[in-house]
Amino acid sequence: MSLSTFLSAILLAGSVAAIPLEAVPATPSKFASLNGTAKIPYFGHVSGNFQLPKGNSFAASAAGTTVNGAEAVWNINNEDGIGEGSDTYRQYWGDGGPEAGWPAKSQWVSFRAMFDNNKQIMFGSCGWNGWGADNSGEEVGQIYNAIQKLARETGVDHRFILATIIQESGGCTRVPTTDNGVVNPGLMQCHNGAGSCNRNGWVQNPCPANIIELMVRDGTAGTVFGDGLAGCINEATSTSGWGSRAIYMAARLYNSGIVDQGNMNNPFTATPCYAMDMANRLTGWVMSEHNCPL
Repeated sequence: MSLSTFLSAILLAGSVAAIPLEAVPATPSKFASLNGTAKIPYFGHVSGNFQLPKGNSFAASAAGTTVNGAEAVWNINNEDGIGEGSDTYRQYWGDGGPEAGWPAKSQWVSFRAMFDNNKQIMFGSCGWNGWGADNSGEEVGQIYNAIQKLARETGVDHRFILATIIQESGGCTRVPTTDNGVVNPGLMQCHNGAGSCNRNGWVQNPCPANIIELMVRDGTAGTVFGDGLAGCINEATSTSGWGSRAIYMAARLYNSGIVDQGNMNNPFTATPCYAMDMANRLTGWVMSEHNCPL
């Protein structure tokens, strides 16, 4: 579902500290003017996710809070991609593999570039949608810290965690809970997690660092009710997914709870272009038109 009107002046954190963790300072964004064009970027919070419960046979095979095998990424490197990539939305069809035209991991942008370029969304997403005060520099810094910490703990690529946060909430720490049959709270709209700074009408400003970390933990490591990204990757690799295809399959599982292995754009009851959106975010898409025809 597309969003309309963009906030003109946005603050953007300049340089991101590597490891150890530290907050990201806010400095002016190179995207602040956007050539005078007013527009709000797309993200899919309103659609909801339909992750299957842990007791379901599909989800049971994916049990685990860390990534198993070759798809685990334990070396946290902020320069792990091709740079900034291209702020372009491309259409992808088929099974999610490079042979079908989907981008390989070698085509993904670096975490540093991805985080820097998406800060304009993280600093404006709350206000654009009437979810409360926009994120502060400290809150955006705590999102960065939480991503890096959970990437180390779970083996989930930090770029995949960040892409999911942007897709699900635009990085708004005060994003409301979605409930379309499965309760999805927090930055990653996870499966009935405990972390939220906007629950039952109680909006927290500032959003505490421990809650920001909990929101990222719920979506990455999973909850007692359903799998996070780590479990979805494990399920994907157990059913013939590998490399970048495993990540796109995991994205589809996170959103739909089930995957059509021949068609990553089959939403079942969820968001048609979810896996396609994720492939684009991982290759540099930020502000350009959401060119999804489904």
